Amino acid sequence: MPQKGLSSKRVDNARHPGDRKRPITLADGAGLHLQIASSGAKSWLYKYTLNGRSREMGLGPVGTPPRGLTLREAREAARAAKALTLKGIDPIEDRSRRRAAAQAQKERDAEHSFRRVAEELLQAKASGWRNDKHKQQWHNTLATYVFPKFGDVPVCEVTVDHVLSALRPIWTLKPETASRTRGRIEKVLAVAKTLRLREGENPAAWRGNLENLLPNPASIQGKLRGHHPALPWDQAPSFYKALIERGGMDAIALRLCMLTAARTGEILGMRWGELDFDQRVWTVPAVRMKGGREHRQPLSSAATALLATLEPAGDGPQSFVFPGQRTGKSLSGMSLAMLLRRMNRKAAGQEHRWIDYQTGKPITVHGMRSTFRDWAGETTGHSVAVIEAQLAHKLRNKTEAAYARGDLLSKRAALMEAWAEYCTQGAS
Repeated sequence: MPQKGLSSKRVDNARHPGDRKRPITLADGAGLHLQIASSGAKSWLYKYTLNGRSREMGLGPVGTPPRGLTLREAREAARAAKALTLKGIDPIEDRSRRRAAAQAQKERDAEHSFRRVAEELLQAKASGWRNDKHKQQWHNTLATYVFPKFGDVPVCEVTVDHVLSALRPIWTLKPETASRTRGRIEKVLAVAKTLRLREGENPAAWRGNLENLLPNPASIQGKLRGHHPALPWDQAPSFYKALIERGGMDAIALRLCMLTAARTGEILGMRWGELDFDQRVWTVPAVRMKGGREHRQPLSSAATALLATLEPAGDGPQSFVFPGQRTGKSLSGMSLAMLLRRMNRKAAGQEHRWIDYQTGKPITVHGMRSTFRDWAGETTGHSVAVIEAQLAHKLRNKTEAAYARGDLLSKRAALMEAWAEYCTQGAS
């Protein structure tokens, strides 16, 4: 009696007789056939008749997934195809429709890749950025750390694993950058959900999600580098005198940084229209503040006198107090960093002159804010609320913050006058 059906061993041992060019087929039953080409290649066929028409449907090569199908898997595929024929559905046409639908979905997903949604977000918010630098930072972090990892992945398919693939390489090396990158990924995915391009929880969210998988970035940052290397406050007068001796627009800008405890970008972006010499107040617009809120800076006698030595390089209130070499541009932040580098250049057999006592590293421009903070906290009786308000920091203590509704300008003016007197002592 002829053998019924196929076995795995028979499939492995079956060979083409070689006496013809056409392939041969061996039936397994229920429409499934093993096809063997003259080259020896083996594949599976499902043969069926529908509406009086005989057809053959290729199921794939013989083998193991993902490159082929075993006998068991081929039988399952044949049963699924037969179930369609019993319903009057042509399995070949059904497969073509499903493949076309899958391809169309793939193309739609490609139109809504993470990269595309991120770029559309950047474009949509172009007019709302605090400045061009902020927008560029957004783009640079995504282009450097995220797009190479999953930029082309459909935004609906981005998972925690994708997010971690971008964050883990920089999480402990660049904690501040990594934290900002995570927030930007979270924002892009939140926008995608609003646009109904994805569903479910945000895989870049920190609370209840990534906080369980990654160490706290604040703790890493503190261990890695602590604060920006700062000038010890007891050296502020001698450093200020050294700046006077240097001269130049960059030295004047750095002196004003010290006298106001303002951030570099706030100082270099200063325009003449922001200054009220009668009231001795400098109003920094919200677009240039890190916290996104307008900030009134009291100007001490020394700061006011320093500004009075400068002459507007352009017409109108929008001209820069510290203009750069290019028309319509301010002095570059790198100019202050380079000034510090020149002042701190090692002489033969000598160490850096201006260093942070705690880290032993050369001081930074941003560290001047810490210099002021340390001096105010250790040598004055001014409250934390006044000191933090001068630095444009939000109070961490919620109770204190609830009562500190004003900007404490008059109290801050007294604080900054004392600071200026301290910095300028002994200076001519």
